[in-house]
Amino acid sequence: MHERLVGTLILTRYGAEVLTDNRQLSENIAVAPRYLHGAQDNDKVIVEIIHPATRKYPPMGKIVDVLGPSGDNEAEMHAILAEYGLPYSYPAEAEQEAASIDTDISTQEIYRRRDMRDALTFTIDPYDAKDFDDALSFRRTADNEYEIGVHIADVTHYVASGSLLDREAYNRATSVYLVDRTIPMLPERLCNALCSLRPNEDKLTMSVVFTMDSKAKVLKHKICRTIIRSNVRLDYEQAQQIIDGTLTKSTSVHGGEISQEVIDAIQQLDKLATIMRDERFRHGAIEFEREEVKVQVDEQGKPIGFALQQSTPSHHLIEEFMLLANRTVAQQLSGTNKDIVYRVHDVPDPDKVEALSKFVHQFGYRMRLPKRDSKSENGTRAATKAIKQLLTDSAGTVEQELIHNLALRTMPKAVYSTHNIGHYGLAFPYYTHFTSPIRRYPDMMVHRLVSKYLLSGKQQSDMGDLEEACRHCSDREQLAIAAERASVKYKQAEWMTEHVGDTFDGIISGVVEYGVYVQLNDTHCVGLLHVRELGDDYWSYIEDDYCLLNERTGKQLRLGDPIRVQVARADALQRRIDFRLSEDTKRR
Repeated sequence: MHERLVGTLILTRYGAEVLTDNRQLSENIAVAPRYLHGAQDNDKVIVEIIHPATRKYPPMGKIVDVLGPSGDNEAEMHAILAEYGLPYSYPAEAEQEAASIDTDISTQEIYRRRDMRDALTFTIDPYDAKDFDDALSFRRTADNEYEIGVHIADVTHYVASGSLLDREAYNRATSVYLVDRTIPMLPERLCNALCSLRPNEDKLTMSVVFTMDSKAKVLKHKICRTIIRSNVRLDYEQAQQIIDGTLTKSTSVHGGEISQEVIDAIQQLDKLATIMRDERFRHGAIEFEREEVKVQVDEQGKPIGFALQQSTPSHHLIEEFMLLANRTVAQQLSGTNKDIVYRVHDVPDPDKVEALSKFVHQFGYRMRLPKRDSKSENGTRAATKAIKQLLTDSAGTVEQELIHNLALRTMPKAVYSTHNIGHYGLAFPYYTHFTSPIRRYPDMMVHRLVSKYLLSGKQQSDMGDLEEACRHCSDREQLAIAAERASVKYKQAEWMTEHVGDTFDGIISGVVEYGVYVQLNDTHCVGLLHVRELGDDYWSYIEDDYCLLNERTGKQLRLGDPIRVQVARADALQRRIDFRLSEDTKRR
């Protein structure tokens, strides 16, 4: 297949050419009239190169898709997806296959499952969520003992291995979350209806049912196929109000009213989750508590502001029980001595940890790092302790965000693999992804492995090379993350186009030879302060000290320095924001 690129079609009296969004391509791509595919001047297009450039001629291409007018929100979001090789539409054939799925739950299917429709069950998700792939059930079984079910949508019951739907889900490998939309891994009929654990509907699930005591000790567990019926849908804010004691019974929520039974259940689950969370950190888990800023958009996708998102105990409640289910499934599957899908996370790179220690020293932090190889057990433990202490000490400071970001960069990326090395960040010897099969293909793979090796009955067909599938899913995950970040940058730059000349406070988040990158405090927008905006003086790049040095005055611009800047330019199409020093900063 020929290389495909995204760009803007330009029509001139000399012909048609595509100015690509890929800044590394120095030449425009010429397009003959017969290859325009109906594109108009200034349209955002996908162009396929059919003849590479020569000494005499530019590269030649043909338009394979027209996304819409350049600058149009829909066109630009599709362009970002296309840039990273991600789909922006669903094949009609797959939609038709999804539409043909029988929605009835037969009596025979109910008999082969554990019927848990009588257990108090609820979902907790973001307020604007459309798919609900996990639910919790709760009931007391004895004094200080509880039966807690972690119920996950049984997607593989509806998506047969090797089917068209399955192949499409595998190719996508993950749902993609851009600023203003979700591009689902599965058709909406599955992810938002058939498999979504909506309140007051019977749903087929794969579950891990735990019996726990009041100290969060797991007394026993069972992995099984179940049928459930969610009683109520809560968002995180409502669940947090229950934990805080400010949401009372009979309050109307999605799907019904809050009962005292629901209040008691959530408050008890919160206590258990807090114990599990504390225990996890005692065993070496590392928590990066970061404030995330979400771009708010209107119905047309235009950015209108920024909202700060913070994790609360209600988030932690769901997180801890999902983590418990994931590691329980991983541990039980590992006992089969078969190839299975793990979620693994390697230890930090010693050189990066040492560089982090050197950098934070300028802020007055001292990291007690091991002298021996940090990949040894003692060395890893010491490095973990040093990183955790740094995160604790820097919490609430001006430099917290910067230090936490740099600490994250010392970590390798978590990936999927059949070769288990444990999960360093979570401090789990066994871990997998089981709890989100609506939006992650590896979870579907794990569900099939559970069916094949742990549950009797329905046999799964061969899933092929699991390690290759793990690599594919890991790669697609990183592409999805990159596309999400690109969409955020686009919207941040678009918002800044209406704030050229405005002044903001920020922090220097990166230093390069040609300037410094500044992250604004309130919006988290990142832009470049180029050296040409710093006057006629010569600035030297001191790489080891993470700074630019003014050769005449000795002034430094260092990583982590607070700074006040003015927006000089903003270009949404290039996803670029340029700053200049504010007047008061110049005077100082």
